[in-house]
Amino acid sequence: MAGLVNNLLILLLLFQNICLGFRSPLSVFKRYKDTARSLSSECLGSEQPVISLGLSDFALDIRMPGVTPKQSDTYLCMSVRLPVDDEAYVVDFKPHASMDTVHHMLLFGCNEPSSTENYWDCDEGTCRDKSNILYAWARNAPPTRLPKGVGFRVGGETGGRYFVLQVHYGDISAFRDKHKDCSGVTLHLTHQKQPLIAGMYLMMSVNTVIPPGEKVVDADIACHYKRFPMHLFAYRVHTHRLGKVVSGYRVRNGQWTLIGRQSPQLPQAFYPVEHPVDVSYDDILAARCVFSGEGRTTETHIGGTANDEMCNFYIMYYMEAKHAVSYMTCTQNANPEMFRNIPQEANIPVPIKSDMLKMTHGHHEETKDSDTSSLLQQAKKEEEEILDQETKDGDRSSLLQQAKKEEKEILDQDFHIEEAVEWPGLDLKLGQVSGLALDPENNLVIFHRGDHVWDENSFDSKFVYQQRGLGPIEQNTILVLNPSNAKLLHSTGKSLFYLPHGLSIDKNGNYWVTDVALHQVFKLGTEVKEPLLTLGVALQPGSDKNHFCQPTDVAVDPITGSIYVSDGYCNSRIIQFSPDGLYVMQWGEESSLGRARPGQFHIPHSLALIPDFSQLCVADRENGRIQCFRLETGEFTREIKHKSFGRELFAVSYVPGGLLFAVNGMPYPGEAEPVQGFVMNFSTGEIIDFFIPLRKSFEMPHDIVASEDRTVFVGDVHARAVWKFASTEKVEHRSVKKAGIEVQEIKESEAVAEVRLKNKPESTHSLKDADKQTLVQQASSTGVSFVLITTLLIIPVVVLLAILIFIRWRKTTVYGGNSDEEHKLDSSSGRILGRLRGKGGGGINLGNFFASHKGYSRKGFDRLSTEGSDQEKDEDDGTDSEEECSASPLPPAPSSS
Repeated sequence: MAGLVNNLLILLLLFQNICLGFRSPLSVFKRYKDTARSLSSECLGSEQPVISLGLSDFALDIRMPGVTPKQSDTYLCMSVRLPVDDEAYVVDFKPHASMDTVHHMLLFGCNEPSSTENYWDCDEGTCRDKSNILYAWARNAPPTRLPKGVGFRVGGETGGRYFVLQVHYGDISAFRDKHKDCSGVTLHLTHQKQPLIAGMYLMMSVNTVIPPGEKVVDADIACHYKRFPMHLFAYRVHTHRLGKVVSGYRVRNGQWTLIGRQSPQLPQAFYPVEHPVDVSYDDILAARCVFSGEGRTTETHIGGTANDEMCNFYIMYYMEAKHAVSYMTCTQNANPEMFRNIPQEANIPVPIKSDMLKMTHGHHEETKDSDTSSLLQQAKKEEEEILDQETKDGDRSSLLQQAKKEEKEILDQDFHIEEAVEWPGLDLKLGQVSGLALDPENNLVIFHRGDHVWDENSFDSKFVYQQRGLGPIEQNTILVLNPSNAKLLHSTGKSLFYLPHGLSIDKNGNYWVTDVALHQVFKLGTEVKEPLLTLGVALQPGSDKNHFCQPTDVAVDPITGSIYVSDGYCNSRIIQFSPDGLYVMQWGEESSLGRARPGQFHIPHSLALIPDFSQLCVADRENGRIQCFRLETGEFTREIKHKSFGRELFAVSYVPGGLLFAVNGMPYPGEAEPVQGFVMNFSTGEIIDFFIPLRKSFEMPHDIVASEDRTVFVGDVHARAVWKFASTEKVEHRSVKKAGIEVQEIKESEAVAEVRLKNKPESTHSLKDADKQTLVQQASSTGVSFVLITTLLIIPVVVLLAILIFIRWRKTTVYGGNSDEEHKLDSSSGRILGRLRGKGGGGINLGNFFASHKGYSRKGFDRLSTEGSDQEKDEDDGTDSEEECSASPLPPAPSSS
């Protein structure tokens, strides 16, 4: 009988294993195992890159396929596809490498590796699309574990589908015996959704020079943080031989809080942040690398070889899943003066402990993982360690409390863009406003057309300008204004232009402008009357390397100095020039019939450089979308398109830190999308906010520019005006103005109303106080709605009580005892209402409601049929005119008073 029981148990276990094999998502790995790379016999890793760790977890072994670098400072890359299509999370990294052979390793996530070869020289690139750093290793660093509930998101709709491993082989003397290297990393992944998403923030100096023999050289990096709150839990430092100490800080209200500080000559692991640091909107992240040039006879620059130097401070963070951004960079020093107050510890070398020296020389313990069971045991051991640590730090509810705290912080940081109604920009005497920019002093610069107008007589059918007899514009076309009071500070541009269009300003304060009549691009100094550089041939349209055809905008890369021109109304391309004006390359073509494909344009109208991500974004006007491309190659990376854009999107502007601003065109007859401004999250493309003027209305907003404090300026080519908008904390206030009809719903405290009338938004603390006052007022002024909510909450409780009372009455035939129940009910519902009142600051966005409501119509306010380029087109207009006027000239806009 016992033998029969044992046999049954064995059969049951076999059946369970077979079922698990069918149920496990790893059953899809067969197609990958069939084509798995065969590692060299000298490699220590498993030949199976995918190892099942249960129903929802698996390990992925990413190793170099037995390579032998031929020369020092070789960078080799290889890729592994994520073996599942659905979303997964990386929760653990275990390196397999030695500093005797490998200088450092980086692991990237992306959707398209630069090569399909087994491995390749990284000079060809790592990824064709945007890549995110997931992991970094150097100097025999030990494994890196993420906190419980935190993971790097991969796969699915938003995560990368490929891992690309980059290995830097510095000194290859270890390969004299021609052995093959299989360094890499093993990932532990899970399909269980993680409530907190991990990301990497890289702070990196790009222009540090270390003089020979110099004892102390500081490399400083600092950027304003402009996103949702994040929580820092690990850091890693990286330099080459000359680095002495690297330190990172959060700076808030002048207070420096240490993130991490370490010697880059120790194992370059991700060390835990000793006291976890939260980072909120408008904090500053700062880092310093300290070098010594002693022993060098020549200057040392930032570069990729062992004899060059690097200054990197990596930060691992986590964010709430719905707001998560996977990768961010900071490569500048936004405020050099602030480093006068950096703590003295930043320049003090870190003492090296004996146990760290053991790691440096390769003596840290490493668990062998030649089979599945050992890896599973390791995973269980690490899980126990994490659970032990979690018990020490608190119970499981702390994670939920942390998530709630983050949500509250995010709500506190929410903002809304509103017109600064006291700003006198609408009273300026301007011509058609075609371009706007902010100079290095944050002054507003306006490019306008004076007494010239783009109308139906301006060009012939071959785009040749027909009004040369008028001569150039006799007024100063470039005006520099104080952004606070619109006072004129400086003006230039007289007798230079015929029909101004685009304007941008480089990091040195030079003006870059386009003229659609001259078909040229100009670089102007602030004081020089003649152009410093001219591209294109005057009054000659064309489509070759030396000619433009009505170029619309220009942008200059602040790092490389490369020049990008959108060309334009009668060409559909982006052209790159060197800093000296030499042709480099171009991309783009005219949109085909039907849906426009990536890289096709129908009037590339406005450019926005995204230096944080090395991308250039284009307002593809008549296709009603934003297209973004890699600066280095012109390769398409993404499209941002929303129904609320309508059919035309005129201009786009970017603010360092991740905010994108845009304005659209007037709706076509019968369409409901209003003309308005948009605030977007660059990484996700999500619309964060809409904004419209409170005075007058947009007629044709032609250009937009925004500053880091979220002050926005919009220039209108038809209204001949410039609007200023400022950000406020988002309260229960919305104003919608459509075709002269203004709809407002205002529930504001006097403090918030006062903030709205200032040029610059008040501090976050004052706005939070105003929100609290607002909530108190709402609690007392919205009784009807809360009565309704209370009633709805009480009804099911009352029904339940009635059932219980009826049952008790049937049993005892005595009715009573409900007074205590009613008291409990009242108190509990009061607590519920209190919580509801605590979230009552949002309000209804009437603009969004009307714009998206299918039944909404402008009827008597629909515009007349027109055709044009900067003028709107009719839906049934069969022509494709590139003029900026209406078929019949509009009467001049009334002057503002």
